[in-house]
Amino acid sequence: MSISLAGLAIAVLLLPLFLKVPVFISLMAGSITYFVLSPSANQMIMVQRFAAGLESVPLLAIPFFVCAGIFMNSSGVTARIMTFCNVITSRLWGGLAQVNILLSTLMGGLSGSNLADAAMQSKMVVPEMEKRGMSKSFSTVVTAFSSTITPLIPPGIGMILYGSIANVSIGKLFMAGIAVGATLCVIMMLLTSVIAHRRGYGPTRDRMPGLMEILSAFKPAFLPFCLPVIIIGGIRIGVFTPTEAGAVAVFYAAFLGLLYRELSLSKVLVSIKDTVIVTATIMLIVGGASALAWVLTREQIPQTLTMWMINTISNKYLFLILVNVFLLIVGMFIEGNAATVILVPLLAPIARAYGIDDIQFAFVFIFNMAVGAITPPMGTLMFVTCGITKCKIKDFLQEAVPYFGMMLFCLLLITFVPWLTAGFISLMY
Repeated sequence: MSISLAGLAIAVLLLPLFLKVPVFISLMAGSITYFVLSPSANQMIMVQRFAAGLESVPLLAIPFFVCAGIFMNSSGVTARIMTFCNVITSRLWGGLAQVNILLSTLMGGLSGSNLADAAMQSKMVVPEMEKRGMSKSFSTVVTAFSSTITPLIPPGIGMILYGSIANVSIGKLFMAGIAVGATLCVIMMLLTSVIAHRRGYGPTRDRMPGLMEILSAFKPAFLPFCLPVIIIGGIRIGVFTPTEAGAVAVFYAAFLGLLYRELSLSKVLVSIKDTVIVTATIMLIVGGASALAWVLTREQIPQTLTMWMINTISNKYLFLILVNVFLLIVGMFIEGNAATVILVPLLAPIARAYGIDDIQFAFVFIFNMAVGAITPPMGTLMFVTCGITKCKIKDFLQEAVPYFGMMLFCLLLITFVPWLTAGFISLMY
């Protein structure tokens, strides 16, 4: 009877998600269904679990890093980094398309929000790409796909959520994210160069930039580039925890805004308001998922699923393939943060039972969620970029075919080459 109630709760959760009801409402609907219909479940536990889910210390890093990213976008940091990227990539085929990708990678280490970066670059870079003769669909696709790098570069919000839920070191996730994000950046730039060469999207200049020109462009961007170094270095040598690193990031971002004289009081108030909205959205999802996780644990669903998988599938690589297929499908319909808080408690213990490294499986999961953000019918990055650039979804999908193939190749690398995630950590530790 109880297991059937748990199944009903999950069904009540999934139906509103498919109807695009806000995620936290869908999660709460599933939990309420179980607690109302179960005669043995105390309804006060649901409230307690909701509150307890928000009391995790690592989750404090989320509002800090969100605030730091918004401050960075409001204080002229983006323009300085974009100028540097333009100089570095000026001789590559694709010109501003390469700037777009490199800017996403570097800004990912500052903002941690792929939607914020996608919206910003859709407004700033895409119009300039079109002026250089690139098609609207190509420009939009490059912007959307380059924004998938953001969750993989520290301090990605997805890494903080995963680490707090699965009890995995957030510091190690940050370090592994550098290697994974840089790999995706390089492969994406190579693919873009090939496509640009075929279409005649030439470099922005006909000569290599000189050393003094590079140094001149790097000088204004030097202080922003120091933030990821401060975060990773401080965590590694034990000066502060990942949560405290978030507070340091806010202070540093505010310092840059004052130094550049672009962070006015009105911008600070707007930034704080945006931080509260984004943080509240994430925390409502986490709280609702915590209540639902208690229901699943009470019914022994994770343990039952683990035993079934181990008894049915003897090969860990077959398990990873099935998980990838499953997560790619889930990512098409469920927002990444929601999928993380729902599925990580179920899948992470199974991965450990197969002997799969925690960090490797974390990036298999996070990368799948990044792909889901650009995959119809619920691809948030696709809709955000197309909405701003006025690109038709049909044109976007046609243009995106080679980039989807690239993402699948990178996913296979992460899945079957453990060194990609573990190598940098081994080097640092």
